[in-house]
Amino acid sequence: MTGGGVQEIAAGIWYWQHRPRGLRPGEFGARTSYTLTAGGETLLIDPLVDGDDDPALGALDNLVGGRVRILISKPFHTRSAELLWRRYRRAKARIYGHPEVATRLGDTSGFEAVTGGTDVGGVARFHPIGSPPRSEQPIEIPARRALVFGDAVVETGGGQLRVWDDPVDSERRRRWWREHYLPTLEPLASLDIDHVLVTHGQAVLSDGAAALRRALDREPWQRPKR
Repeated sequence: MTGGGVQEIAAGIWYWQHRPRGLRPGEFGARTSYTLTAGGETLLIDPLVDGDDDPALGALDNLVGGRVRILISKPFHTRSAELLWRRYRRAKARIYGHPEVATRLGDTSGFEAVTGGTDVGGVARFHPIGSPPRSEQPIEIPARRALVFGDAVVETGGGQLRVWDDPVDSERRRRWWREHYLPTLEPLASLDIDHVLVTHGQAVLSDGAAALRRALDREPWQRPKR
């Protein structure tokens, strides 16, 4: 444990979690954020902190080394990006994500829009999913053999990954699922990855590509009703 709830879960990979008020133990809804080191840089992926007093910040300050890149997998996960960009400006911090991320920033001068397939500084790569492409873009960190998902893929217990989507409850939806959506996720299971880092659930830290392939064979998952 590094402190402030920030914990190293694999070499060069740390995580911390935030639980919304009222969320019961074991109930879906906690949000996981990640810090990775790669190429002498620090990557903050979908980071979420509770303002300047969050205990996680002290741990992050100790981890930060070299340039800081704040990588956002989907616009809805932008919330703390600007606070962290300001905190680490001396470390040449910049924010990267889908163009819609800019609509959630008060100051866009530290933001760089990226679209699926874009390589960021040789340390990260954003991948497109969806047909038409969604604003969520899974993020690959080749140096750590890791792939990070926003909401498209979640872990639902026992290391089981599931694709999160609306019910496939009609022939039209089933055809869309098979012929249009799943084919955009299948290339991700062919990447050289060992770790699948999800922002909902626990990270899969071994045989990640195989776990992702199994997820693609399962029916889509929906969030349980409270």
